[in-house]
Amino acid sequence: MSAKLSLIGCGPGAADLLTIRASRRIGEADLVLFDRLVEPDVLELASPLAEKRYVGKGCGDGGRQQADINCILKEALRDGRHVVRLKSGDPMVFGRAAEEVAIAVELEAEIEIVPGVTAALAAAAENAITVTERMELQSFVVTTGKSADPNKDPDWSNLVKPGVCVAFYMSVAQAWRIQTALMAKGVPGHIATDWIENSGRPNARRVTSRLDRLALDARKQGVSNPAILFIRYPLSAAAGQLSAQQAEQA
Repeated sequence: MSAKLSLIGCGPGAADLLTIRASRRIGEADLVLFDRLVEPDVLELASPLAEKRYVGKGCGDGGRQQADINCILKEALRDGRHVVRLKSGDPMVFGRAAEEVAIAVELEAEIEIVPGVTAALAAAAENAITVTERMELQSFVVTTGKSADPNKDPDWSNLVKPGVCVAFYMSVAQAWRIQTALMAKGVPGHIATDWIENSGRPNARRVTSRLDRLALDARKQGVSNPAILFIRYPLSAAAGQLSAQQAEQA
């Protein structure tokens, strides 16, 4: 039997949001590797003969690191197994898919990537947050609160612009830095922000705020991971800020 790696996006958690292809591949797997946000009912789709191994990584929880996961993948693919790697959301969006695909390429294993509902779009849909909107929001951007270089933040201020909705992954700990960076670049403090915690789960929660209260409200409301931050900067907000500035100068 030839080795195969299937990277499968599990969406926000609910099994009924999986694609039909994802469900089939899970049932075909010899080895299922799953993250901490994959729900138990998704794992029930696996064959009783399949080996299921938890490889979740969480902030400060002592979870298995990517290097260990890579070793498991190498060993299984060398043995000619069909490995299904389950990832929350979509595997190509902050899923570190490139590293795992590289291993399969090195071993000349078959590769299949099954897309899933990315967490940002699931959270937006669940809370009726439009990420594009005629005459107001012309672009949608996904970014991260973390950088591979701990001494250098992502360039958030060049992403949050008039007409853009930005979804921030992994950003709870960086709330104050995001707030100050954006306001220093002139982003209006009154524009709406939303934290969506645990999207797709029974304990999902929405915390609505505004940019100039972002960090304060996150702390007061006890926002915690997994959470996605939405900052929507509509064109009308930019026009209103310009009119106010012109009035002050008149």
